[in-house]
This record gives sequence, C-alpha cells and structure tokens, in this order.
Amino acid sequence: MFLTEIFRMALGSLRTNKLRSALTILGVAIGVFSVIGVMTSLSAIQGSIETGLSFLGSNIFQLAKYPVINNGGDAEDKYRNRKDISLDNANEFVRLMEGQASAIALKCFDGGRPVSYGRVTLQGRTVVGTNEFFLTANSYAIAYGRNISPDDVEFGRPVTVVGASIQKKLFPSETPLGKTINVHSKPYVIIGVMAEKGSSFGNSQDELVLVPITKFFSDFGHENRTINLAIQSTSQATYNNTLDKAIGAMRAARGLKLGQDNDFEIYSNDTLLTAFAQVADTVRIGAFVISAIALLAAGIGIMNIMLVSVTERTREIGVRKAIGARKYDIIKQFLIEAVLLSELGGLAGILIGVVGGNSVALYFDMTMIFPWFWAITGLVVCSVIGIGFGSYPAWKAASLHPIEALRYE
Repeated sequence: MFLTEIFRMALGSLRTNKLRSALTILGVAIGVFSVIGVMTSLSAIQGSIETGLSFLGSNIFQLAKYPVINNGGDAEDKYRNRKDISLDNANEFVRLMEGQASAIALKCFDGGRPVSYGRVTLQGRTVVGTNEFFLTANSYAIAYGRNISPDDVEFGRPVTVVGASIQKKLFPSETPLGKTINVHSKPYVIIGVMAEKGSSFGNSQDELVLVPITKFFSDFGHENRTINLAIQSTSQATYNNTLDKAIGAMRAARGLKLGQDNDFEIYSNDTLLTAFAQVADTVRIGAFVISAIALLAAGIGIMNIMLVSVTERTREIGVRKAIGARKYDIIKQFLIEAVLLSELGGLAGILIGVVGGNSVALYFDMTMIFPWFWAITGLVVCSVIGIGFGSYPAWKAASLHPIEALRYE
C-alpha cells in the first residue's frame, strides 16, 4: 500500500466519524495548548524583561524593607515585622555614603491618590516622595521644566514633577508649569514634566507624581511608610565595592550589631531577572504537569477510538488481509491514523496556544513571538502519543485472522 493511499484512507475514516474524531482532537489540543500558551506568554514577558528592563538604571542596586518578590507564608510575617526604613535612617545612610556613590535616590510610594486641577480629577495616581536622583535611578528624563532640587527637599517646598499622562489629561491645551494642582487635597506647584516612558506589563509609567520627600512625610504622615533607596555606583568597576560599603552603611544606620542578620533586602536588575526566572520556572512546571495529565487523557481517548475503529472495521481488515495486505501494512495503516489524530490535535493546540500567549504579550505591550522550539517539541510529543497509544489497536487489527474477520458481522 502506498503512503498516500494510507493517508487518504485515514482521513476518510476520520471524516466518517466526525464528532468522535473532533472530540479526540480536542483532548490533544487542550493538552498542547496548556503548554504552548504558557510558554509563549512567558517567553514574550521574559524577552521583554531581558531586552528592556528599566526598573533600575545602570550600575544601580536597591535597598528596601521588602524583597522584590514576596512568596507569602512565614516569610511575609518576617518582612512585615521589620522596622520601616525611616527618613532618619535614610538621611544617616546618605551621610555615611558621602563620596562613595554617584547618586542615592530616596523613594517612598503612596498609591491610589486623587490628583485634581479645576474640575478634572484623576483617581488612583501614585505619589512618590523622593529627591533629585529619582529620574536617574528609574531611567526617566525631564521633558520640560526642571527636576526636584536639593533645596526643594531641604526646605520641604510644595512642588511637584508630574508624568506625561497626567500633564496630557489635566492640561491638554496649556502649559502646566507654574500651575497648582491638588494631590490628595494638598496643593503643589508643577515645576516639571517627565518625558513619556510608556507602559510596562500593562501599567503606565507616566502616571507618577513626584514630590520632595520631606514634604511628602509632612503632608501624608510617617506611619506605616518605608523608604526604598536606590544607589548608583560611579562605574561598573566600582559596583561591588559600592555595594559592600552600602550594606555596611545601612547596617550602621539601622543600628544593627555585629552578628545580627540584615533587616533589609538588596536587589538589582540581575536579581529582578533571577526572581522572575524562578517564578517562570514554577509556572512552567505547573504547565507541564497539567499538560501531561491532559495528554495522558487524550492518549487514552486515542486508544479508545482506535479500538472502536478496529471493531467497526473488522470485516474491512479481513478483506484487506484476504487480498494480500501484510501484517505490517495493517499496523502502518492504523498507526498513521492514530498519529494523524494526535497531530491534528497538536496543530490545533499550537495555533490556539500561540494566539492565546501572544494575546497576553499584546495586552502588556510586548513583542509577539512564535515559540518554534516548543511548537516542534509539541508535534514530536503528539507523534509519540499517537504511536504509543495507537500501537496496541494497530497490533490488534493486524493480528486478526482473515477468515474470522470475514465472518464478523
């Protein structure tokens, strides 16, 4: 029998039992989709992080009360019970690090605050108490106006630098410089507007309101507020030395004694990548487990439909064997039918998975990708499933005695 004829017969058999074949293909498609969809979205997110990570600027590390990713449980209680990094701690740290770093940014965040001008109110904006180094530490630039100055911080002036999105919504047809806006009912004069930065992971980076950190604490209070410090070394060559000195300075500022563990976290771009990679690996393992269960169920479905097909086509098998079909031909015929079922499900799963995964990438404004490695791996796995679960039905069909098969009704 020619291979083309076998494929034609296999397709004919699938068309004869459309619903049964469709349900079997759907089972395989779900298993493949669960892996391809997850891998596509994770690859898109990871690629975006690796090529465009801008959470911290160049040669910068950060000290904070909480880690970049909190896994919850007992560890969460441990971090929560730490003392907040207060403004006094931060100022003492800056004093101890004088001359050791090119920039030290202080940052304290307060999310979900209303910002208004005239009759227009923007809800849910993030207010950041900071100093003149926030832009450097977070890769922002001033579009026009000026940045927060050391004098603004020292004297606690009610001035603010706003994100591009806030400027567009509150001042669509006039300059915002010199205008007074209300930030959570507190008046601030706009002195500058940050250059547009776009979105990251679906969240706009242009919705920030920067105010001098001294004025921030004066207006919004000190309770339950902790400061993050971003430290920039003078160069990559001095990075490790600056990091060592910063750890010692923070321990001194926090009053830690020799032998006590650090009560603060240290992270950089590399640790952000590592943290994401750990989360991604956990998600991948979960996707593999779900996919393996789904594909096992799909494989059992393939074996079931092939056994039913063998029973329904017993007389056909007898006729073929009677006119000279070899045992090998029968096995090949049914194996190709099983593999075809599995591969059609695999192709459907890959298509849906790629579309679903890239939908996530589009939602987060990331570059779409096609996971060639996982797609090829999915097709290979589907072939293995088709062969593995189709072997017994194929062997059973090939082992039928032609005379007994011809008598079957």
